[in-house]
Amino acid sequence: MANSQATETTLDSRVVDIRRTTKVVKGGRAFSFSATAVVGDGNGTIGYGRGKAKEVTIAIQKATDNARRNMKKIRLTQDGTIHHPIHAEHGATSVMMKPAASGTGIIAGGAMRDVFEVLGMSNISAKITGSANPSNVIIATVDGLVNMLTPESIAAKRGKRVEEIME
Repeated sequence: MANSQATETTLDSRVVDIRRTTKVVKGGRAFSFSATAVVGDGNGTIGYGRGKAKEVTIAIQKATDNARRNMKKIRLTQDGTIHHPIHAEHGATSVMMKPAASGTGIIAGGAMRDVFEVLGMSNISAKITGSANPSNVIIATVDGLVNMLTPESIAAKRGKRVEEIME
């Protein structure tokens, strides 16, 4: 139990989006809230989640808990960037990510910046085209990063060593 509390304290969580929805009922309007959150350890692990509730704080808590349950490991380079350019889509959202040289920083906007910061990425250039809906941007970004090929995976597919591939 103590070990799980130690890992939870090192996680960085960010609330990316809060939306208020209204339902017109007989007595007036009933408000509810939905929240989108990303959680990461700053060392290549990230999760995203959504939560809905009648109060903002409960919606945020549900989103954060959902994100913690759905953590995925992303293999980054030593420079804190990605291995190759990535293009990913979800719905009407299209995201493009390119590796950047050391010292460049995070060049991204919207929900992508939050994803990269909690992931622990330090050098990347990214662009959102199409819809900038935060939920779709997060899903497209994480799916693109999860499906990223590493030199080790390419070498294994080709039956070669990593040194042969990198030449």
